[in-house]
Amino acid sequence: MSGFDKVKRAGAVKQVTSHSNPLVKEIKGLVSQRKHRTQSGLFVAEGLKLATDALEAGWDVRYLAIGPEALENPIAQKAAATAKARGALILEVNTAVLSAMTRKDNPQMVVGVYEQRLHALAELSPSQGTVFVALDRVRDPGNLGTIIRTVDAVGASGVILVGDCTDPFAVETVRATMGSLFHVPLYKTTKPELKDLISKWPGTVAATHLKGSVDYRTPVYTDPTLLVMGNEQQGLEQDLADCCKTLIRIPQTGQADSLNLAVATGVSLYEIRRNHLEL
Repeated sequence: MSGFDKVKRAGAVKQVTSHSNPLVKEIKGLVSQRKHRTQSGLFVAEGLKLATDALEAGWDVRYLAIGPEALENPIAQKAAATAKARGALILEVNTAVLSAMTRKDNPQMVVGVYEQRLHALAELSPSQGTVFVALDRVRDPGNLGTIIRTVDAVGASGVILVGDCTDPFAVETVRATMGSLFHVPLYKTTKPELKDLISKWPGTVAATHLKGSVDYRTPVYTDPTLLVMGNEQQGLEQDLADCCKTLIRIPQTGQADSLNLAVATGVSLYEIRRNHLEL
């Protein structure tokens, strides 16, 4: 039984001052260990903005740790009251305990523990939205977080994680989303399942590829669009590329031989969504 299971949390407030408190140890484990996040189905998001975004989006919050600064902040107090009303345990902690939880010398004033949301591919319907992004074995947390944030910015409908991807609920990934994690549905699947989805996709399926012969600005992207992106080092696997109807490429004139994955995804998404975006 974990420290989370041992604590009655029915909208209570608990003061925690010791680094050895079981809840502090559990939160540290969620921060540092993917295995712990996977087994518990929980994750950590740091900062008042992310806490507010999660609550506004209706995500389930288990614990909200608030430091001394939060006690004087009306927005933080409102977030704590909302979380408490929804059954979360509020942990009033000092800065040293916050540092121990997050492994940072200058921690945020609020640290939240939330229940993960990761959908099976069977739950995805192309009719639900206009654009989905499939990421084949994305490995960098910063790239994944930035892509989720960009998907949110352009009004796309979700991100599909294919194969052995980095953890979308790692602290680094969550931080890079800047709160967009709480607004963008995530799907987890295998390569065979993605191939099956591609074969049945009713609209445009486009993939960036070094052998692509189509300028990314040329196609007419029909709804729904599926954009397939490859791994940072190896690109898109050839058998997946062979399944995609349109292989696109982003022109370059400098000496760089490729674009960063998050940048390439962002450039492509803004072109796909160009006619849907207005100032």
